[in-house]
Amino acid sequence: MSNAISYPRKTREMHNHHFDSTIWNDLVFRDDDIVVSTYAKSGTTWMQQIISQLIFDGQEGLPVAEMSPWLDLRIPPKEIKLPEVEEQSHRRFLKTHLPVDALVFSPKAKYIYIGRDGRDVMWSMHNHHITANETWYDALNNTPGLVGAPIGKPHIDPGEYFSAWLDNEGFPFWPFWENVISWWSIRDLPNVYLIHFADLKRDMGREIEKIAAFLEISPSADKWDAILTHCSFDYMKANATASVPLGGAFWDGGAKTFIHKGTNGRWKDLLDPEISKAYEERAAAELGEEAAHWLAHGNG
Repeated sequence: MSNAISYPRKTREMHNHHFDSTIWNDLVFRDDDIVVSTYAKSGTTWMQQIISQLIFDGQEGLPVAEMSPWLDLRIPPKEIKLPEVEEQSHRRFLKTHLPVDALVFSPKAKYIYIGRDGRDVMWSMHNHHITANETWYDALNNTPGLVGAPIGKPHIDPGEYFSAWLDNEGFPFWPFWENVISWWSIRDLPNVYLIHFADLKRDMGREIEKIAAFLEISPSADKWDAILTHCSFDYMKANATASVPLGGAFWDGGAKTFIHKGTNGRWKDLLDPEISKAYEERAAAELGEEAAHWLAHGNG
C-alpha cells in the first residue's frame, strides 16, 4: 500500500479585475519558497511583515511590499513581474489570494494560510474599498488584460456591503467559501500551515515561534524583542509605507489607511443580527462544523 502524499493540482484559471492566475504557470519555484495566502483582509500584510522579520532577523526598514509581491495580481503584468521575482536573491515569500485549485502547488515550498471570520474580513474590506482612490480604479479597470466586469464604487453602509457580498458569492471581489475550504482541506500536508488572525492577536509571540519552526528559521535570541516590536500593530501603522503596495498610493490617506485598525468584532453592534445568523448558518453549511468553528474563533 502506497504512503505517497497526494499534493493538489491546478484545475482552473481565475481572472477578474484583480486576478491573473496564469502567472503561477510560469513561476520557476525554488525549494525554499514561502507562499502567504489569505482570502484578503485577513492579516496578509501582517504575515508578510512577520516572515520578513524572521528571514532578516529583526532588521528595520525592509521594503516588505516590494520584497513580497502579490503574484496573481494582474498589475503589473506577468511579463514585468516574473523577471523581478526571478531576480530576487533573498528567500522568497510570495503573496496570493487564490484558492488552492487555481495555483500551481510545489511540494517543496512552504504555504501559510491565514483565516479570519468573514464578518471581520468584510468590515476591513469595506474600509479598504471605500478609501480607494481613482488611481486604484484606473489600475484595475483601465489597464490591458481585464477579464470580466470592472469593479465599481462600494455601498457607503458596511452592513449593506456585507449583505451583497454574502448573497452574491463574494461580490464585488471573489468567492469566500471556496477559498477557505480549499486550504482547510489540505491543512494536514507537511508543507502547509494554517493560522488564524485571532490567535495572532491573542499571543503574537507564541504564534511567531510556531511560524519560525514551520519555516525552519531560528531567530537570534538577541533579536527576538526587535522582531516582536517590528511585528506589532503600532509599529506597522507608524511605518506603513514600506509594507503597503506602492506605499499606499491607491488609498486616500495613504498607507496608514490600508493598515486600518487590526481589530476583530467591529461588526457586532452594526450588523443586523439576522444577517449575522445567516452568515453563521452559511459557514456551517459550506465548510462543515469544524472548519466553521475554526474560522470564527481560531484555535484559542
